[in-house]
Amino acid sequence: MSRRKSRLAKSMVGIHTVSIAGRITSVSLENAFWQSLKEIASERDMTPSELVADIKSERRHVNLSSAVRLFVLDFYRQQISVSKRPGRKG
Repeated sequence: MSRRKSRLAKSMVGIHTVSIAGRITSVSLENAFWQSLKEIASERDMTPSELVADIKSERRHVNLSSAVRLFVLDFYRQQISVSKRPGRKG
């Protein structure tokens, strides 16, 4: 398998179940987004379900799966922005 095909296989969308306010819901996310969400939740001492509940409460007219993707993207964009501030190496 070529390297390109290998990366594509790893980016497949999966259905991930979370519990929000006692209700089970699912989000369809690529594995990379799900892993990133879990890492962010862990960094904040939260479960993925708790983080998704926060994302759900703040989303604006977008489905939950898209809201999670945008949250993860924004998280990493903010990290890049911070690392580029004057006086910081990177």
